Amino acid sequence: AVSYMYYRIKLHPPPNKANQPTMDTEESTVKLISKEGDLFEVPISVAKMSALVETTIDDEDDDDDEENGGGGGAEIPLPNVKGAVLAKVIEYCTHYTNVEEMTAISTPLKSSKIEEVVQQWYADYVKVEQVLLFELVTAANFMDIKPLLDLTCFAVSVLIKGKSAEEIRKIFNISSDFTPEDEAQVREENKWCEKP
Repeated sequence: AVSYMYYRIKLHPPPNKANQPTMDTEESTVKLISKEGDLFEVPISVAKMSALVETTIDDEDDDDDEENGGGGGAEIPLPNVKGAVLAKVIEYCTHYTNVEEMTAISTPLKSSKIEEVVQQWYADYVKVEQVLLFELVTAANFMDIKPLLDLTCFAVSVLIKGKSAEEIRKIFNISSDFTPEDEAQVREENKWCEKP
């Protein structure tokens, strides 16, 4: 028997915009299952920010149509995403969908300060521990959520900007394949490309 931790994401509906009818019916949901088996019930409109989830839902809808079963409440396993990370991803998608879309991050970047490129909520969202930031990059990539991937990669680029190769290796936990003598030789051969 599989036991799930069950989370129902309670969302505040977006403010009623003029010329839009109010909806008294509750929106359909999908259940996202984390690596540990934690279950998150999320409105489909929020979950579909993920191209992976959208494709899975659409495929299941096609299968349901063929079988005349009628869908709703699909369970989608996300074996590469931890529960705590999935909760942060859902927080992002909920804010993006229901409150305010993030300003698109375009290149070349206008600034290396996150708060000058996107709204403050999004800038604050990526002010997390380095390990969680890297897990968010991985989750956004796996779930195919382009705005979240852009934001988290931008935050990583800000993190490593101006750092030496040694500092970057430390940040990413990369060991050097070069001996100190090899490094000295490479530095000497490539002196021309370093700043004076």
